Amino acid sequence: MKWLAKINLGVVIERLGTFKSALFLLTVISLCLFTGYRLGNYYHHFQITNLEQQKVRLEQLYQQQETNTARIHTLEVELAVEQLANQKAQGLLKSAAEQQFEVKKQLAFYEKVMAPEKQAAGLFVENVKIQASKIPNKYHFQVTLVQQQLKRRYSKGYIELIFEGREGNKAVKLKLEEVAELSKKDLKFSFQYFQIINGEFTLPVNFTPENVLVSAILTKSRWQKYAKKDKSVSWQVNQ
Repeated sequence: MKWLAKINLGVVIERLGTFKSALFLLTVISLCLFTGYRLGNYYHHFQITNLEQQKVRLEQLYQQQETNTARIHTLEVELAVEQLANQKAQGLLKSAAEQQFEVKKQLAFYEKVMAPEKQAAGLFVENVKIQASKIPNKYHFQVTLVQQQLKRRYSKGYIELIFEGREGNKAVKLKLEEVAELSKKDLKFSFQYFQIINGEFTLPVNFTPENVLVSAILTKSRWQKYAKKDKSVSWQVNQ
């Protein structure tokens, strides 16, 4: 830019004259304005083109976002359906397993009854169930007796129930006849394969049961000897 500093306007005007100098100056100014105008137009066009490209890119991003959002919603619905199907399948499997377990229990029970050669012989207490009633401290009991003999005769006798528990810090035993209005006839049994005996009883309010002792007593007769079969189970109430 040192050459520009060496230009002397006075010398230029003196050599070219006033008119030519003014014309030259006007030409230079016009050239600068035209160049600036063209550069401005070019920059403006560049800005517009760049802005349009950004708008197109932004629209593409919005469209891609909408597509991704729709895909996410679809996947969420599919996941929810899969979870419901999985829960239903697990429920069916659980139900099938429970049914299979119940069938196995029933088969085992009838095997004891109908195939005594596979089990220990004799009369025994198969099961004891306690079920709560709608009345507080009142319960229903169910005792299942099974006979396993190759040569079956009718087993005859009666059952006894004793409820073991506590009243405060004191250990207490309550006989069934003390807490139930049942006669000896209600507790008698006479069967060849199996028999279920039911009844109701009411425990004292301050009594906390812990165990149930069930005794099946075979009375002595011409066809059978006296015997007593005991079974003790923990207190467990089925709702």
